[in-house]
Amino acid sequence: MNGTHSLWAADALLPGGWARDVALSWDAHGRLTAVRPGTAPAPDQPRATGPLIPGMPNLHSHAFQRGFCGLTEYRAQAADSFWSWRELMYRCAGRIDPAHAEAIATWLYVEMLEAGYTGVCEFHYLHHDPRGQPYAQGPEMAQAILRAAARAGIGMTLLPVLYQTGGFGGAAAHAGQRRFLHDTAAMLRLLDTLKPACDAQGARLGLAPHSLRAVPPASLAEALAGLDALDPGAPIHIHIAEQVKEVEDCIAWSGLPPVRWLLENAPVGPRWCLVHATHMTPEEAVDAARTGAVAGLCPTTEANLGDGLFDMARWREGNGLWGIGSDSHSTVNAAEELQWLEYGLRLTTRQRNVMADAEQPHVATAMTLAAVAGGARASGRATGGLQPGEQADFLELDAQHVALAGLPARDMLSAHVFGSHRTSAIRNVWVGGQARVREGRHALRDEAAAAFVQVRRMLVAES
Repeated sequence: MNGTHSLWAADALLPGGWARDVALSWDAHGRLTAVRPGTAPAPDQPRATGPLIPGMPNLHSHAFQRGFCGLTEYRAQAADSFWSWRELMYRCAGRIDPAHAEAIATWLYVEMLEAGYTGVCEFHYLHHDPRGQPYAQGPEMAQAILRAAARAGIGMTLLPVLYQTGGFGGAAAHAGQRRFLHDTAAMLRLLDTLKPACDAQGARLGLAPHSLRAVPPASLAEALAGLDALDPGAPIHIHIAEQVKEVEDCIAWSGLPPVRWLLENAPVGPRWCLVHATHMTPEEAVDAARTGAVAGLCPTTEANLGDGLFDMARWREGNGLWGIGSDSHSTVNAAEELQWLEYGLRLTTRQRNVMADAEQPHVATAMTLAAVAGGARASGRATGGLQPGEQADFLELDAQHVALAGLPARDMLSAHVFGSHRTSAIRNVWVGGQARVREGRHALRDEAAAAFVQVRRMLVAES
């Protein structure tokens, strides 16, 4: 990309709300240099035909799990749960090699881009070969993920997962987890190895201590100190309080529920993303929110796995930030995650328009701005919206889509989130100022889909 590039739109969603007649300019590095509302278009300036909204960061992804979506929706025991689903997931994980991982992730990232995600935080724990041995050529699985992101053109925050034990108190990991395991020194060496590759493609590198049940306290402290030495601003993501059993087991081990234990024993702050955080006391929710950590909410996966519902009221009481992720990818659609989040809150409160606020009474507008801001912080990347200095990640809504046609811009966004019936109402998508989706389709769509289908067919045949 050379020189300065620009686009004019009659309507654009800026961090402060909707603006009219907005001219965007970005530089050769894909950073926005100017965002000017109230500006007439230059005669030769490209013009958007629909409203522009900021691209959505997807702050929690296990890419390989897209390969078995729909294949665990049968009763495996008398009372199925997250824990029985996990055993089925381990079987699939045991069969995936680097080529499979790259094909699945490439298709997934194409899907994400077409669905309004412009960046992804990859919570990557499938490290070793099926025997649990390191690959001869180094971190082949992580490199496959990076190649997939580069091919698709999605922004990447790579979060190698530290996983050491099978439960609280140092319980031994079992056979299904052997591909995930690293001692702390090996994890820090892995981060050193991956840092140049991430830097070369503009990806951000962080760390994901998997959970308190999988990382003992001493290892957590050592890993965080090593991460600080490599990059003191690197993102830190952790699964926390997803399941009631996890909370009960943590209390039995430490006398404290997991969120409270983490707050009292780790430097939780704005670098942290607390993924799920579903089962907190009201006091935990407020205290955690006030640290500046981001709540990583994955409504469709949390529904699919029967996790429960997040205490958004208490989180907002602490002025907490939040963002969305697609996690196990039972749904790959940013608008649908927002819809499910709002609808879950409506069911629990028996009210409507729960996520609106005084500044933004339109729910879709308020949720989009909040999820973009929280997602940017959690990803550790400059993707916080349409303002100078941020990356030029944005998408154009399809003003001719039957659910949107003829509406004002803010109502188009509402219809996109709550009324498009999951057909795409997205026309074009830019990442770093480069068009990745045109007229609703990614250039790699057919090729990536064919490769994905071939890999999935192979995985199913082996089951």
